[in-house]
Amino acid sequence: MPLNRRAFLRAAAVAGGTTAFSGALWQRALASGPAQPGPSPYGPLQTADGNGLQLPRGFRSRIVARSQQRVEGTRHTWHPAPDGGACFPDGDGWIYVSNSEVPLVGGVSALRFDAFGKVTGAYRILNGTTLNCSGGATPWNTWLSCEEHDYGLVYETDPRGRKAAVARPAMGRFKHEAAASDPVRKVVYLTEDQGDGCFYRFRPKTWGDLSSGTLEVLVGSGTGPVRWTKVPSPQFWLTPTREQVVDAMRFDGGEGCYYTHGVCYFTTKGDGRVWAYDAANERLDIAYDDGLVTTGEAPLHSVDAVTATSSGDLYVAEDGDNMEINLITTDGIVTPFLRVAGHDKSEITGPAFSPDGSRLYFSSQRGRSGFIAGTDGCTFEVTGPFR
Repeated sequence: MPLNRRAFLRAAAVAGGTTAFSGALWQRALASGPAQPGPSPYGPLQTADGNGLQLPRGFRSRIVARSQQRVEGTRHTWHPAPDGGACFPDGDGWIYVSNSEVPLVGGVSALRFDAFGKVTGAYRILNGTTLNCSGGATPWNTWLSCEEHDYGLVYETDPRGRKAAVARPAMGRFKHEAAASDPVRKVVYLTEDQGDGCFYRFRPKTWGDLSSGTLEVLVGSGTGPVRWTKVPSPQFWLTPTREQVVDAMRFDGGEGCYYTHGVCYFTTKGDGRVWAYDAANERLDIAYDDGLVTTGEAPLHSVDAVTATSSGDLYVAEDGDNMEINLITTDGIVTPFLRVAGHDKSEITGPAFSPDGSRLYFSSQRGRSGFIAGTDGCTFEVTGPFR
Protein backbone atom coordinates (compact mmCIF):
# COMPACT_ATOMS: atom_id res chain seq x y z
CA MET A 1 0.00 0.00 0.00
CA PRO A 2 1.25 3.54 -0.62
CA LEU A 3 2.61 5.60 2.25
CA ASN A 4 0.72 8.50 3.80
CA ARG A 5 0.83 11.68 1.74
CA ARG A 6 3.37 14.36 2.62
CA ALA A 7 0.66 16.82 3.66
CA PHE A 8 -0.73 14.33 6.15
CA LEU A 9 2.70 13.63 7.60
CA ARG A 10 3.48 17.32 7.90
CA ALA A 11 0.24 17.93 9.80
CA ALA A 12 0.87 14.93 12.04
CA ALA A 13 4.39 16.10 12.87
CA VAL A 14 3.30 19.63 13.67
CA ALA A 15 0.59 18.22 15.92
CA GLY A 16 3.12 16.06 17.74
CA GLY A 17 1.81 12.89 16.14
CA THR A 18 5.17 11.28 15.37
CA THR A 19 5.52 8.30 17.65
CA ALA A 20 8.64 7.82 19.74
CA PHE A 21 10.29 4.43 19.43
CA SER A 22 12.36 2.38 21.81
CA GLY A 23 15.97 2.97 20.76
CA ALA A 24 17.16 4.55 23.99
CA LEU A 25 19.39 7.15 22.35
CA TRP A 26 16.63 8.32 20.02
CA GLN A 27 13.55 8.07 22.20
CA ARG A 28 13.63 11.66 23.40
CA ALA A 29 14.42 13.10 19.98
CA LEU A 30 11.65 11.36 18.07
CA ALA A 31 9.06 12.02 20.75
CA SER A 32 9.04 15.62 19.56
CA GLY A 33 8.98 14.77 15.85
CA PRO A 34 11.54 14.44 13.02
CA ALA A 35 14.93 16.13 13.46
CA GLN A 36 15.02 19.92 13.14
CA PRO A 37 17.86 22.34 12.26
CA GLY A 38 20.09 23.50 15.07
CA PRO A 39 23.68 24.30 16.03
CA SER A 40 26.38 21.72 15.42
CA PRO A 41 28.13 20.26 18.47
CA TYR A 42 31.35 20.88 16.52
CA GLY A 43 30.67 24.53 15.68
CA PRO A 44 30.36 26.22 12.27
CA LEU A 45 32.12 25.14 9.10
CA GLN A 46 35.38 26.94 8.32
CA THR A 47 36.64 28.09 4.93
CA ALA A 48 37.64 25.33 2.52
CA ASP A 49 40.99 23.67 3.14
CA GLY A 50 43.55 22.77 0.48
CA ASN A 51 41.49 19.69 -0.47
CA GLY A 52 38.31 21.71 -0.96
CA LEU A 53 36.62 20.56 2.26
CA GLN A 54 34.85 22.89 4.65
CA LEU A 55 35.19 21.34 8.10
CA PRO A 56 34.58 22.39 11.70
CA ARG A 57 37.53 23.79 13.62
CA GLY A 58 39.86 21.05 14.86
CA PHE A 59 39.25 18.69 11.91
CA ARG A 60 41.61 18.09 8.99
CA SER A 61 41.46 16.20 5.71
CA ARG A 62 43.59 14.38 3.20
CA ILE A 63 42.97 12.65 -0.13
CA VAL A 64 43.84 8.94 0.06
CA ALA A 65 42.95 7.91 -3.49
CA ARG A 66 41.98 9.35 -6.88
CA SER A 67 40.19 7.50 -9.68
CA GLN A 68 42.38 6.33 -12.56
CA GLN A 69 45.53 7.16 -10.56
CA ARG A 70 47.87 4.92 -8.63
CA VAL A 71 47.34 4.92 -4.89
CA GLU A 72 50.45 6.50 -3.37
CA GLY A 73 53.03 3.92 -2.33
CA THR A 74 51.31 1.09 -4.23
CA ARG A 75 50.99 -0.22 -7.78
CA HIS A 76 47.19 -0.27 -7.65
CA THR A 77 45.11 2.11 -9.78
CA TRP A 78 42.02 3.34 -7.91
CA HIS A 79 38.69 2.54 -9.55
CA PRO A 80 36.29 5.00 -11.22
CA ALA A 81 33.02 6.12 -9.62
CA PRO A 82 33.80 5.13 -6.00
CA ASP A 83 30.57 4.41 -4.16
CA GLY A 84 29.55 2.47 -1.02
CA GLY A 85 32.25 1.73 1.54
CA ALA A 86 33.04 0.40 5.00
CA CYS A 87 35.98 -0.04 7.37
CA PHE A 88 37.26 -3.26 8.92
CA PRO A 89 39.88 -3.96 11.61
CA ASP A 90 43.14 -5.44 10.33
CA GLY A 91 45.73 -6.21 12.99
CA ASP A 92 46.96 -2.88 14.36
CA GLY A 93 45.46 -1.05 11.39
CA TRP A 94 42.31 -1.17 9.29
CA ILE A 95 40.95 -1.59 5.77
CA TYR A 96 38.57 0.67 3.85
CA VAL A 97 36.66 -1.01 1.00
CA SER A 98 34.98 0.91 -1.82
CA ASN A 99 32.56 -0.14 -4.58
CA SER A 100 32.86 1.00 -8.19
CA GLU A 101 29.53 2.05 -9.73
CA VAL A 102 30.33 1.43 -13.38
CA PRO A 103 28.95 -1.22 -15.76
CA LEU A 104 30.60 -4.60 -16.42
CA VAL A 105 33.87 -3.90 -14.59
CA GLY A 106 32.51 -2.41 -11.37
CA GLY A 107 33.65 -4.56 -8.45
CA VAL A 108 35.36 -3.47 -5.23
CA SER A 109 38.80 -2.18 -4.24
CA ALA A 110 40.39 -1.86 -0.82
CA LEU A 111 42.88 0.40 0.96
CA ARG A 112 44.96 -0.99 3.85
CA PHE A 113 46.18 1.37 6.60
CA ASP A 114 48.71 0.77 9.37
CA ALA A 115 48.23 1.82 13.00
CA PHE A 116 49.35 5.38 12.17
CA GLY A 117 47.01 5.81 9.20
CA LYS A 118 49.62 5.31 6.49
CA VAL A 119 48.39 3.54 3.35
CA THR A 120 50.32 0.28 3.12
CA GLY A 121 48.40 -1.49 0.37
CA ALA A 122 45.67 -1.26 -2.24
CA TYR A 123 44.09 -4.11 -4.20
CA ARG A 124 40.91 -5.54 -5.80
CA ILE A 125 38.56 -7.85 -3.90
CA LEU A 126 35.78 -8.20 -6.54
CA ASN A 127 35.90 -8.10 -10.33
CA GLY A 128 33.54 -8.47 -13.29
CA THR A 129 30.33 -7.21 -11.69
CA THR A 130 28.20 -4.26 -12.73
CA LEU A 131 27.04 -1.02 -11.10
CA ASN A 132 28.23 -1.88 -7.60
CA CYS A 133 26.47 0.86 -5.71
CA SER A 134 26.38 0.52 -1.94
CA GLY A 135 26.36 -2.43 0.44
CA GLY A 136 27.14 -3.13 4.08
CA ALA A 137 29.50 -4.77 6.52
CA THR A 138 28.64 -8.01 8.30
CA PRO A 139 29.42 -8.85 11.95
CA TRP A 140 31.83 -11.53 10.69
CA ASN A 141 33.85 -8.87 8.85
CA THR A 142 32.87 -9.39 5.23
CA TRP A 143 31.65 -6.71 2.84
CA LEU A 144 28.33 -7.13 1.02
CA SER A 145 28.64 -5.39 -2.35
CA CYS A 146 25.28 -4.69 -4.02
CA GLU A 147 24.61 -4.42 -7.75
CA GLU A 148 22.13 -1.70 -8.71
CA HIS A 149 20.19 -3.08 -11.67
CA ASP A 150 16.95 -5.02 -12.08
CA TYR A 151 18.63 -8.43 -11.81
CA GLY A 152 21.33 -7.27 -9.42
CA LEU A 153 22.94 -9.59 -6.90
CA VAL A 154 24.63 -9.21 -3.55
CA TYR A 155 28.26 -10.37 -3.49
CA GLU A 156 29.97 -11.30 -0.24
CA THR A 157 33.62 -10.26 -0.32
CA ASP A 158 36.70 -10.58 1.87
CA PRO A 159 38.18 -7.14 2.70
CA ARG A 160 41.63 -8.75 2.99
CA GLY A 161 41.36 -10.24 -0.47
CA ARG A 162 42.33 -13.73 0.67
CA LYS A 163 39.03 -15.45 -0.14
CA ALA A 164 37.21 -15.31 -3.45
CA ALA A 165 34.02 -13.23 -3.59
CA VAL A 166 30.78 -15.23 -3.66
CA ALA A 167 27.38 -14.27 -5.10
CA ARG A 168 24.45 -14.59 -2.66
CA PRO A 169 21.38 -15.04 -4.91
CA ALA A 170 19.19 -16.12 -1.97
CA MET A 171 19.22 -12.44 -0.96
CA GLY A 172 17.20 -11.67 -4.08
CA ARG A 173 17.65 -10.31 -7.58
CA PHE A 174 16.57 -6.68 -7.70
CA LYS A 175 17.98 -3.17 -7.91
CA HIS A 176 19.99 -3.46 -4.70
CA GLU A 177 21.31 -0.37 -2.98
CA ALA A 178 22.51 -0.92 0.61
CA ALA A 179 22.59 -3.60 3.31
CA ALA A 180 22.73 -3.51 7.11
CA SER A 181 23.21 -6.44 9.48
CA ASP A 182 21.16 -6.83 12.67
CA PRO A 183 23.09 -9.27 14.92
CA VAL A 184 20.32 -9.40 17.53
CA ARG A 185 17.55 -10.63 15.23
CA LYS A 186 20.11 -12.28 12.91
CA VAL A 187 18.85 -10.66 9.72
CA VAL A 188 20.21 -8.39 6.98
CA TYR A 189 18.11 -5.37 5.91
CA LEU A 190 18.19 -4.34 2.24
CA THR A 191 17.08 -1.22 0.34
CA GLU A 192 15.92 -1.03 -3.27
CA ASP A 193 16.61 1.94 -5.53
CA GLN A 194 13.28 2.18 -7.37
CA GLY A 195 10.66 4.92 -7.31
CA ASP A 196 8.25 2.30 -5.96
CA GLY A 197 10.89 0.18 -4.24
CA CYS A 198 10.59 -1.89 -1.09
CA PHE A 199 12.45 -2.46 2.15
CA TYR A 200 13.53 -6.06 2.70
CA ARG A 201 15.16 -8.29 5.26
CA PHE A 202 16.99 -11.55 4.66
CA ARG A 203 16.83 -14.28 7.30
CA PRO A 204 19.66 -16.77 6.66
CA LYS A 205 19.14 -20.38 7.69
CA THR A 206 22.34 -20.15 9.68
CA TRP A 207 23.60 -16.81 10.94
CA GLY A 208 26.96 -16.15 9.34
CA ASP A 209 26.11 -18.13 6.20
CA LEU A 210 24.23 -16.16 3.53
CA SER A 211 24.01 -18.97 1.00
CA SER A 212 20.40 -19.84 1.92
CA GLY A 213 17.52 -18.30 3.80
CA THR A 214 14.27 -16.37 3.42
CA LEU A 215 13.78 -12.96 1.81
CA GLU A 216 10.95 -10.92 3.36
CA VAL A 217 9.41 -7.56 2.50
CA LEU A 218 8.07 -4.87 4.85
CA VAL A 219 4.28 -4.62 4.93
CA GLY A 220 2.21 -1.83 6.48
CA SER A 221 0.18 1.28 5.82
CA GLY A 222 2.65 3.98 6.86
CA THR A 223 4.40 4.98 10.07
CA GLY A 224 3.58 2.88 13.12
CA PRO A 225 3.31 -0.92 13.42
CA VAL A 226 4.58 -2.95 10.46
CA ARG A 227 5.19 -6.62 9.71
CA TRP A 228 7.16 -8.83 7.35
CA THR A 229 5.91 -11.13 4.60
CA LYS A 230 7.87 -13.72 2.61
CA VAL A 231 8.76 -12.86 -0.98
CA PRO A 232 7.54 -15.92 -2.97
CA SER A 233 10.22 -15.94 -5.70
CA PRO A 234 13.27 -13.80 -4.89
CA GLN A 235 15.79 -15.40 -7.27
CA PHE A 236 14.04 -16.33 -10.51
CA TRP A 237 11.04 -14.21 -11.37
CA LEU A 238 8.74 -12.98 -14.09
CA THR A 239 7.17 -10.56 -11.60
CA PRO A 240 9.77 -8.29 -9.89
CA THR A 241 10.29 -8.92 -6.18
CA ARG A 242 8.74 -5.58 -5.25
CA GLU A 243 5.47 -6.57 -6.96
CA GLN A 244 5.12 -10.07 -5.54
CA VAL A 245 3.48 -9.08 -2.23
CA VAL A 246 0.34 -6.95 -2.70
CA ASP A 247 0.56 -5.06 0.60
CA ALA A 248 4.30 -4.36 0.46
CA MET A 249 5.14 -0.79 1.47
CA ARG A 250 6.51 1.46 -1.26
CA PHE A 251 9.47 3.76 -0.80
CA ASP A 252 10.57 6.50 -3.19
CA GLY A 253 14.12 5.54 -4.12
CA GLY A 254 15.77 3.53 -1.33
CA GLU A 255 19.36 4.55 -0.66
CA GLY A 256 21.60 4.19 2.41
CA CYS A 257 20.95 1.72 5.21
CA TYR A 258 22.64 1.41 8.64
CA TYR A 259 21.78 -0.50 11.82
CA THR A 260 22.75 0.83 15.25
CA HIS A 261 21.38 0.65 18.79
CA GLY A 262 18.39 -1.51 17.84
CA VAL A 263 17.26 0.72 14.97
CA CYS A 264 17.79 0.33 11.23
CA TYR A 265 17.95 3.73 9.52
CA PHE A 266 17.43 3.98 5.77
CA THR A 267 17.06 6.90 3.38
CA THR A 268 14.76 7.60 0.43
CA LYS A 269 15.96 10.20 -2.04
CA GLY A 270 12.61 10.86 -3.76
CA ASP A 271 11.00 12.38 -0.68
CA GLY A 272 14.09 13.46 1.31
CA ARG A 273 13.50 11.19 4.27
CA VAL A 274 15.54 9.26 6.80
CA TRP A 275 13.40 6.38 8.06
CA ALA A 276 13.83 4.59 11.38
CA TYR A 277 12.77 0.98 11.78
CA ASP A 278 12.56 0.00 15.46
CA ALA A 279 13.48 -3.67 15.14
CA ALA A 280 12.44 -4.80 18.63
CA ASN A 281 8.92 -3.37 18.39
CA GLU A 282 8.51 -3.65 14.58
CA ARG A 283 7.59 0.00 14.20
CA LEU A 284 8.46 2.44 11.44
CA ASP A 285 8.96 6.14 11.96
CA ILE A 286 10.59 9.17 10.32
CA ALA A 287 13.84 10.47 11.79
CA TYR A 288 14.14 13.30 9.25
CA ASP A 289 12.10 14.70 6.36
CA ASP A 290 13.20 17.81 4.47
CA GLY A 291 9.51 18.66 4.02
CA LEU A 292 8.77 18.42 7.76
CA VAL A 293 11.24 21.07 8.90
CA THR A 294 9.32 23.61 10.96
CA THR A 295 12.20 25.69 12.38
CA GLY A 296 14.16 27.48 9.65
CA GLU A 297 15.35 25.99 6.37
CA ALA A 298 16.12 22.33 5.87
CA PRO A 299 19.93 21.90 5.72
CA LEU A 300 19.85 18.35 4.37
CA HIS A 301 18.52 17.48 0.91
CA SER A 302 19.04 14.67 -1.61
CA VAL A 303 19.60 12.16 1.19
CA ASP A 304 21.79 9.20 0.29
CA ALA A 305 24.35 7.12 2.16
CA VAL A 306 24.20 6.95 5.96
CA THR A 307 26.53 5.80 8.71
CA ALA A 308 26.79 6.37 12.47
CA THR A 309 29.25 6.77 15.32
CA SER A 310 29.26 4.42 18.29
CA SER A 311 27.47 7.17 20.27
CA GLY A 312 24.48 6.96 17.88
CA ASP A 313 24.96 10.19 15.88
CA LEU A 314 23.97 9.70 12.23
CA TYR A 315 26.03 11.06 9.32
CA VAL A 316 23.93 11.42 6.15
CA ALA A 317 25.56 12.15 2.78
CA GLU A 318 23.97 14.18 -0.01
CA ASP A 319 23.69 13.14 -3.64
CA GLY A 320 24.34 16.55 -5.18
CA ASP A 321 22.62 19.61 -3.64
CA ASN A 322 25.47 21.51 -1.94
CA MET A 323 27.57 18.36 -1.36
CA GLU A 324 27.33 18.06 2.40
CA ILE A 325 27.48 15.35 4.99
CA ASN A 326 24.93 16.33 7.62
CA LEU A 327 24.93 15.22 11.22
CA ILE A 328 21.68 14.13 12.91
CA THR A 329 22.32 14.05 16.63
CA THR A 330 20.66 11.76 19.13
CA ASP A 331 18.77 14.77 20.54
CA GLY A 332 17.13 15.49 17.18
CA ILE A 333 19.33 18.22 15.68
CA VAL A 334 20.22 18.14 11.97
CA THR A 335 23.19 20.27 10.96
CA PRO A 336 25.99 20.31 8.34
CA PHE A 337 29.17 18.52 9.38
CA LEU A 338 31.22 19.07 6.21
CA ARG A 339 30.87 20.47 2.71
CA VAL A 340 32.82 19.62 -0.47
CA ALA A 341 33.47 22.79 -2.44
CA GLY A 342 33.72 22.85 -6.24
CA HIS A 343 32.24 19.37 -6.84
CA ASP A 344 28.85 20.67 -7.94
CA LYS A 345 28.01 17.81 -10.33
CA SER A 346 29.10 15.00 -8.05
CA GLU A 347 27.66 13.09 -5.08
CA ILE A 348 29.06 12.02 -1.72
CA THR A 349 29.39 8.26 -1.35
CA GLY A 350 30.75 5.61 0.99
CA PRO A 351 30.89 7.36 4.40
CA ALA A 352 32.43 5.04 6.99
CA PHE A 353 34.33 5.41 10.26
CA SER A 354 37.59 3.69 11.10
CA PRO A 355 37.19 1.01 13.79
CA ASP A 356 38.31 3.40 16.54
CA GLY A 357 35.93 6.13 15.35
CA SER A 358 38.66 8.74 14.86
CA ARG A 359 38.61 8.91 11.05
CA LEU A 360 35.79 9.31 8.54
CA TYR A 361 36.22 8.08 4.95
CA PHE A 362 34.04 9.02 1.98
CA SER A 363 34.27 9.80 -1.73
CA SER A 364 33.18 12.44 -4.19
CA GLN A 365 32.07 10.02 -6.87
CA ARG A 366 32.57 12.22 -9.93
CA GLY A 367 34.95 14.81 -8.48
CA ARG A 368 35.33 18.35 -9.76
CA SER A 369 34.66 17.49 -13.39
CA GLY A 370 31.33 15.77 -12.67
CA PHE A 371 32.04 13.36 -15.54
CA ILE A 372 29.39 10.65 -15.42
CA ALA A 373 31.94 7.82 -15.78
CA GLY A 374 33.47 8.84 -12.47
CA THR A 375 37.04 9.01 -13.76
CA ASP A 376 37.61 12.09 -11.58
CA GLY A 377 36.43 10.41 -8.37
CA CYS A 378 38.20 11.32 -5.17
CA THR A 379 38.35 9.46 -1.82
CA PHE A 380 38.88 11.50 1.35
CA GLU A 381 39.81 10.94 4.98
CA VAL A 382 38.71 13.35 7.73
CA THR A 383 40.36 13.17 11.13
CA GLY A 384 39.32 15.00 14.27
CA PRO A 385 37.63 14.96 17.68
CA PHE A 386 34.52 12.96 16.75
CA ARG A 387 32.37 12.50 19.81
